[in-house]
Amino acid sequence: MSRSLIATLCRINRLMRPPKTGKTIRAMQAALTGTKPKTRKPRKTAGTKAGTALGVVLQQLKLLQALQPAAPETRPARKAPAVPEGARFVTDSYRSASGSRDYRLYVPASGTKRPQGLILMLHGCNQTPDDFAAGTHMNTLAEKHGLVIVYPAQTSRHNAAACWNWFKPDHQARGKGEPALLASLTRKLVREHGISRDAVFVAGLSAGGAMAAILADVYPDVFSAAGIHSGLARGAAGDVLSALAVMRNGGRAPTDLGEPQQVAPARRIIFHGDNDSTVHPANATAIVVAALGTPATAAKVTRSSSQGRSYCRSDYAGPDGAIMLELWMLEGGGHAWSGGRAAGSYTDRSGPDASSQMVRFFLNRS
Repeated sequence: MSRSLIATLCRINRLMRPPKTGKTIRAMQAALTGTKPKTRKPRKTAGTKAGTALGVVLQQLKLLQALQPAAPETRPARKAPAVPEGARFVTDSYRSASGSRDYRLYVPASGTKRPQGLILMLHGCNQTPDDFAAGTHMNTLAEKHGLVIVYPAQTSRHNAAACWNWFKPDHQARGKGEPALLASLTRKLVREHGISRDAVFVAGLSAGGAMAAILADVYPDVFSAAGIHSGLARGAAGDVLSALAVMRNGGRAPTDLGEPQQVAPARRIIFHGDNDSTVHPANATAIVVAALGTPATAAKVTRSSSQGRSYCRSDYAGPDGAIMLELWMLEGGGHAWSGGRAAGSYTDRSGPDASSQMVRFFLNRS
């Protein structure tokens, strides 16, 4: 954590009332950095002009609050989705040189002998695998299409708000950190279930969407396609302050990240609400530019509506004419999984069904 940000947090603590605000800010700082908040002794300071100083502090406080998703509606504790007869939804753990995580694994009754594919599902901040499974209804789609679904669990031990650490350089490259751990887990399950590389996919929401974008970039030999909902491009941020800035204002697609492609690039389908106040919608465009390598013109643009929400879908083709990327911009959409189910958090029941569209995109390998 930089000295300037620490100074800002202390300043907020001094100027804002009631005194509990200081604890809130330290908790928000810890949520992003993955560290435990420290208790600081109060110190005497010179007087501050309340007018301009308070205005600046309030702006900085708003930036810090942007790092946390909007609070979900209050609901009873979520139970694991019901499992059809013959299917399995089990809890397991995996350990590798890059760390360990628990995960939930759904094996459909329709694909117990030879699944048609595997999807690694990465939840957002303050979510759990069961919560994410319920909100995205991905297990239902897995049963329909014979897919194995994996839900790794990020915990408060690794990030105070259970966010994937997409903004840290140690978790943005191949061969280390969370990308290496998730790719290794995926390889293990792919071997166990006899699934080919062209049927292995990753999808995520918010911090999970940002990590899905990272995996698509650095492990195209493992994942053939990625679904990124309300996420950010790999390398968009490198520390706390740049994460604050890019989430609030968007940013340009990073260049020269030093990851040469040895295999065909992963295809991508992107969903983002144009009224998202947690992750600026400009980040969706940055993902497109980063994936295609240059600003590109869509081969086809479709404007329509679904479940009460209008959207604009832009299809981008590769050199061979096949669609490599779909961008779905949701008019009036916020920071929530489009077409999701009320049983999960951070879902929007209106709009196109992001889960169904992602599965359709994944399985349409042509």
